[in-house]
Amino acid sequence: MTPEVHFTASHAEPAQEALTRLIARYGDTPLDRAQMVVALGGDGFMLQTLHAMQGRDLPVYGMNRGTVGFLMNRYSEDDLPRRLLAAEEAVINPLRMHALCADGTTHDALAINEVSLLREGPQAAKLRIHVDGKMRMAELVCDGALVSTPAGSTAYNYSAHGPILPIGSEVLALTAIAPFRPRRWRGALLPKSAHVDIEVLTPDRRPVMADADSRSVRHVTRVSIRSAADIRHRLLFDRGHGLEERLLREQFV
Repeated sequence: MTPEVHFTASHAEPAQEALTRLIARYGDTPLDRAQMVVALGGDGFMLQTLHAMQGRDLPVYGMNRGTVGFLMNRYSEDDLPRRLLAAEEAVINPLRMHALCADGTTHDALAINEVSLLREGPQAAKLRIHVDGKMRMAELVCDGALVSTPAGSTAYNYSAHGPILPIGSEVLALTAIAPFRPRRWRGALLPKSAHVDIEVLTPDRRPVMADADSRSVRHVTRVSIRSAADIRHRLLFDRGHGLEERLLREQFV
């Protein structure tokens, strides 16, 4: 049995060359008739593909033709149908961001990895953090803060010294970026159902931007973040190399 596959690739030359060879070998099913999608590129392109596939409920199998490949499988042109049929599936939910800006406009976006708030100017940001309507931190002085999903916990979150989260842990990581005060505060683990509300203090003198998977909004004054349980993304991984195994392996490097 050969699955009906739609191929997509980043604009990078190695990905485009692989796309040409794979289509010549296996054909290319139109997206509206495909059973699954094969994405060729790096993690950034995988995030783009997952966002583009939202609402189609199609599993996406990535093969690494980019510089980073945590969400991707090893590239091989041989025996692709067998690998696809034997693949393990991981289902993840993105974060929903609602940002209020200084000019009164609002912006909504989804993030598969993380929603981050980052200072825009030379001065540190001052943030106030509420969780489920209760103030948990009156003032965090920092370069920024982020809320990460388990799938995104090895990305920016990990670089900011946040924890790696098991894929089935049903928690989110709230991580400070270069905290100055409280100096030793590294963040918190929150239930997946938590509603995080981050207020920017003195935004006129200490401007802050918000970013959801590289979708940026400038001069925010308040950002609300919660898990979008009504949206799901399906990722496929080679058997024995699934997302749960990868997250565990990262902790023992």
